[in-house]
Amino acid sequence: MATFAVILPAAGQSRRFHDKAYKKPFAPLGGRAVWLHAAEKFLNRADVKQTILVIAAEDRELFDMKFGANIAIMGVEVIEGGQERTDSVQRALERVKSDIPFVAVHDAARPCLADPWIDDVFTAAARDGAAILAAPIQATLKRVKEQGAGSKEQGARSGSAPRSPLPAPRLLQIAETVSREGLWEAQTPQVFRRELLIEAYAKRGRDAVTDDAQLVERLGHAVTVVPCSPLNIKITTRDDLKLAEQVLKVLPKPKLEGFQHPFAADDLFR
Repeated sequence: MATFAVILPAAGQSRRFHDKAYKKPFAPLGGRAVWLHAAEKFLNRADVKQTILVIAAEDRELFDMKFGANIAIMGVEVIEGGQERTDSVQRALERVKSDIPFVAVHDAARPCLADPWIDDVFTAAARDGAAILAAPIQATLKRVKEQGAGSKEQGARSGSAPRSPLPAPRLLQIAETVSREGLWEAQTPQVFRRELLIEAYAKRGRDAVTDDAQLVERLGHAVTVVPCSPLNIKITTRDDLKLAEQVLKVLPKPKLEGFQHPFAADDLFR
């Protein structure tokens, strides 16, 4: 049986989440923090031998206060990440045990995962060396351009004193309709042979990349796409929490072999 290490990046700034109390991996979802939902999908698996959660250094004190005792029970290793997501994953990759042949990288803010999807992408990665979950694009896609906008004088009526200028609303227009044929939305887990991912990160340079598969693609190595459901959503905004709560209700219940979180019903980050 192939064995896997799982890296859960949770060190981002959550700039689009717009919540003063929480970053998105730590926001309450159905009574538990988002990252707990993601982590528990792997902790119950016999083929997962190591789980590494990557958090921001600025979150360490609060994280340890809220989750320190539970982390010890769960057997999750927590490390501090870097400035970029790739820096964080690379730090975690350096901690993966040498006797584990495959590494899965899964967004800590992607809580709606089901065992059959993990089974499928793990099987494909063990066979092909690199595989990701993805969903075909169903919507009509528009490439949009922003027209130049000046400023408006507020209250510039005849005979009235001009007020301070306000920026004009953004003017967005369709530049073209993009064919969705052959387009898929990449998801996680993204799973790779450990040596392959190490090589990809060693050669990554400083160009911005948005996922790990992109680095492996640059090596010229084929990456298998495993079809998955659009329900495997990533939390980006607060509205996504409402959707995720409903998705969790309809997903298959996780396997109960192995680890079971002792405080499953608690919101540990409130």
